Amino acid sequence: MKSRREFLARTPIALAGLAVACGDRGGSSAAGGAAGAESAANASARTGATGATSSGAATVASGAALTARPAPLLSAVPANAPVLTWTPKHEDLVYTFGGAAPRHRIRSGTHIITWTEDCFDGAVKTAADLPSKVMPPGHDNPQTGPFHVEGAEPGDTIAIHILKLEPARGYAVSSFGPGFGAIVGTDRTAMLGPDFPETTWRYDVDTAKGVARSQSRDGKHRWEVPLAPFLGCMGVAPSMGEVRSTIVPSFFGGNMDCPEVRAGNTVFLGVNVPGALVSFGDGHYAMGDGEIMGAAIEGAMNVEVYIELIKKQATPVPRIENSAQVMFVGNGRPLEDAARVAYKAMVGWVRAQTGMAEMDAYQFTAQNVTAPIVQLVDPEFTVVVKLDKARLPTR
Repeated sequence: MKSRREFLARTPIALAGLAVACGDRGGSSAAGGAAGAESAANASARTGATGATSSGAATVASGAALTARPAPLLSAVPANAPVLTWTPKHEDLVYTFGGAAPRHRIRSGTHIITWTEDCFDGAVKTAADLPSKVMPPGHDNPQTGPFHVEGAEPGDTIAIHILKLEPARGYAVSSFGPGFGAIVGTDRTAMLGPDFPETTWRYDVDTAKGVARSQSRDGKHRWEVPLAPFLGCMGVAPSMGEVRSTIVPSFFGGNMDCPEVRAGNTVFLGVNVPGALVSFGDGHYAMGDGEIMGAAIEGAMNVEVYIELIKKQATPVPRIENSAQVMFVGNGRPLEDAARVAYKAMVGWVRAQTGMAEMDAYQFTAQNVTAPIVQLVDPEFTVVVKLDKARLPTR
């Protein structure tokens, strides 16, 4: 199987029948003191979940291009938080959500300092490297993890506070594969014209100036793209023992390719299996809305996150928050189904925060949200619906 097109045509989205592995393969508990169930940071995560804001400095940016950001929900990592510092070896990486034994067992309130490989499994390094020729089949989007969160059970929520994302290499790559794009023919949408050829572009990363630079294949044109690092994949294990490819986004998160999975934001994911089995990867240094060619500017990433467990609070649709905004990530196909998932979740959240009747919440949402198309290339498409919290009406 040499292309993603073949993968999509031949492989079912859910690889049922494979049991979720619960043993620890060479994993270890995070070192350091225990974080209390009602730590200040836990309180911060719970506050974010109910729509209030917490204090904290505006964060972040790419290289020298500093951009004001809303304050994160987590204003500071507790001084006594256990810290897990881990650089995975290549054989530690996994290529599914579910079905992999945990690499580490951690407590709620653990600060993780780690690294992720790029979506090409590190195999594509130059413009001459074609993924179908240099990548092992099935090695798209390698994941760091999974991390077993002690005490996590179905019906709970994992809050992943993204503290830092930094390019781990001085270069990045993007590519196109036949049938893997938003405006080309696929096995489902046939075109009379021939497939475009598989093509790779290499980008040189200038972190000092906050840009990635590339050129046309004939060398006659050059361009640069502002760095805006985020993780294309962040997820937990699906329910019912399912094992999903890392190409797939769904209710468990997965390959959402959402630019809001960035430093300063918190991602909330519902727990489906004991331990949750959190993993992440697929570093994107930048990406245009829609990811219409099937790949972003892809690169390895240095990652810091702070993970908390929120007991007895379900999160059926992935949610992202900072102090100023709440966002829901809808995945589905056709595109309108992805939008409906996110819009419905937002209407429900507005009702919970305000006590408004359903039709009033529907009207309020309709006039106040934005809804970028995140990606149009994966087995399910992704739309993120965003709301400024300051717009919520008072009683």
